[in-house]
Amino acid sequence: HVELVYSGGGLVQPGGSASLSCTVSGFDIRKYAVNWYRRAPGADRELVAAVNSWNEPTHYADFVSGRFTISRDNAKNTVYLQMNSLKPEDTATYYCNIQSVGAINYWGNGTLVTVSS
Repeated sequence: HVELVYSGGGLVQPGGSASLSCTVSGFDIRKYAVNWYRRAPGADRELVAAVNSWNEPTHYADFVSGRFTISRDNAKNTVYLQMNSLKPEDTATYYCNIQSVGAINYWGNGTLVTVSS
């Protein structure tokens, strides 16, 4: 079975940073792209960033505006999202999602990032 273990969420002041990680167990992510999504309260999930299997970022949402970096470590079966210059509108639960039919329906609990002073 696929499990996603998150870390790095919490309360951050505006302008601050958060380092998110998503470690996958029960599924080898090496050959698959991985996306980060987020879901604000009362909203649908939206795509934040994507990285291919070779640790090459392929997409950032317009709202990222150079502030975030997606990366992965295939040896650790882990994907990361480094977020800087955070704004209150970045407040959301963040999720990783593996782009494979064997894992795409697994989201786990995500990690909540609250940006507030």
